[in-house]
Amino acid sequence: MKRTLYKSAFLFTLLVLVAVVAAYAQCPMCKGIAESSLKEGSNAAAGLNAGILMLFAAPYTLIAIIGFRWYKLKKREAASQG
Repeated sequence: MKRTLYKSAFLFTLLVLVAVVAAYAQCPMCKGIAESSLKEGSNAAAGLNAGILMLFAAPYTLIAIIGFRWYKLKKREAASQG
């Protein structure tokens, strides 16, 4: 059971790390606007990237909170039974 849990945690961590790199990708139209704003000296591209990363992080934070609460509940149940 523990081996499966560690394997799942490793795969989840790997997925998150790979997905963070992909989070810098944008749709072609947004990318074009960001590139043109950079040429003009604006920092709108940095704002777009920050917004994308914040939107990306919210679901994973929620999943982490739910997983942590589930882990604590299972740990408490195991302690009360054993």
